[in-house]
Amino acid sequence: MLIVLCTLELHIPAASSLKSKRQVLRSVIDRLRADFNIAVAEVAQQDAHQLATLAVVSVSNDRAYLDGLIQRVVTFVEGAHQDLVLLGYEVELL
Repeated sequence: MLIVLCTLELHIPAASSLKSKRQVLRSVIDRLRADFNIAVAEVAQQDAHQLATLAVVSVSNDRAYLDGLIQRVVTFVEGAHQDLVLLGYEVELL
């Protein structure tokens, strides 16, 4: 059994409040869960208006599947929302 953890660092330049930040994040998180059947959570910078850190986790027996899944998730986040900028990401295979 393999577990992949991808940490995504995000910038939301249009967010002027925590409420507007969470609206953008909620949209992205809901789409990720629905489209990719993965676990997603905001794990850091919850009190920052324009920054967010999301953790994406999936489990499989197939490493190639997990590699492709994370690449599709990163590609989706890069183009998901015009108010969202992917600053960077880190992938760990456990």
